Amino acid sequence: MLGTILIVILVLLLLGALPSWPYSSGWGYYPSGGLGLILVIVLILVLLGRF
Repeated sequence: MLGTILIVILVLLLLGALPSWPYSSGWGYYPSGGLGLILVIVLILVLLGRF
């Protein structure tokens, strides 16, 4: 249950950090890349059953 909630929150943060939004266009790809990496790590941990 906790893994599912965390995945949903990370996906929402990833969508909010995409540089296509006007407020985040100056940030570049660093925030969305970092959040994407965290999302992949959490997905792997959830699929392996360790989180």
